[in-house]
Amino acid sequence: MGKKTLSKKLKLAKAERQNHRLPPFVYLRSKRRFTQNATRRNWRTDKLRTED
Repeated sequence: MGKKTLSKKLKLAKAERQNHRLPPFVYLRSKRRFTQNATRRNWRTDKLRTED
């Protein structure tokens, strides 16, 4: 019921790491071609697909 398996916990941790803004050196290095993270996700509206 309330236990997370290791695989689910690792997937949630990876999704949390990916959900950050781009670091400033990235869009300076790319001459402002990439200005935002295309895969950014909001915790309330965009849900992850995790199977239990």
